[in-house]
Amino acid sequence: MADGGRKHKVLIVEDEDNIAIALDYLMSREGYQHDRIANGRDAMGRIRDTHPDLVLLDVMLPEVSGYEICQDVRMDPALSDVKILMMTARGSAMERRKGLALGADGFIAKPFELKELRAEVRRLLGDEPGAEAAATPGGHV
Repeated sequence: MADGGRKHKVLIVEDEDNIAIALDYLMSREGYQHDRIANGRDAMGRIRDTHPDLVLLDVMLPEVSGYEICQDVRMDPALSDVKILMMTARGSAMERRKGLALGADGFIAKPFELKELRAEVRRLLGDEPGAEAAATPGGHV
């Protein structure tokens, strides 16, 4: 939970429905407000409109890449407090360095363990891990 009981807002930018559904489920279980957009072209408008606390950002998106979106977010002073967790199936060290160099706050390779993703989201949002007993069982997404 965010300060004062306000729920954190998470924007999922993911074009693969099966992954987006799993992310949606996890965000619901964690108690976050969340929304999803499936293409890169519309992502910046949604980020500016909703000012999420965290963007779960796929690297490979239709029309505009996650790298471009990350760079655009970091170039907008009004969005300086938005955290970005990049996700990619191409989880090489070079991809990771590129994402972090463009301003991503974290980088996770697909398929990832739900437990690993949950820990990374909590870290970026500053949430204390507490409800491990009620946590989603492990598994890959």
